[in-house]
Amino acid sequence: MPFTDKNITCVDCGQEFLFSADEQEFYASRGFGEPKRCRSCRATRRNEREGTTGGGMARQPRPERELFDAVCASCGQPTKVPFQPRGDRPVYCRDCFARMGGGQRQTFDASRRRF
Repeated sequence: MPFTDKNITCVDCGQEFLFSADEQEFYASRGFGEPKRCRSCRATRRNEREGTTGGGMARQPRPERELFDAVCASCGQPTKVPFQPRGDRPVYCRDCFARMGGGQRQTFDASRRRF
C-alpha cells in the first residue's frame, strides 16, 4: 500500500503537523501507530521523563560522545570516529567501512571450526 503525506493535529498543542509518507513507512515497518504529538511536543514530553525510568529509578543523561578527527585509509576523505586513532591500524569512513562489510556479525562454521 503506497503511503501519502497527511496532516495530523497534535493532542498537546493543537498544531497541525505533517506525517510524511516516509515517516509512515518507517512507523509501519516498526509496528508503530500514528504519532499523536508533533515533533516538538514529543521532545518536550521525552525531556520531562528524562530523570526517571519506568521503575522510578533516577537515570543520568547520556554523556555526549567525543568524536576524533581521522582520515579514511581507503578513500582519503576526512572523517570523525568515536575512538582515538592510534596510528597502528587503518581507520575508515562510514561508507568505506560499510563497503568492506564492517559491523556485520560473523557466523561460526562448526564444521570448519572457524568464523
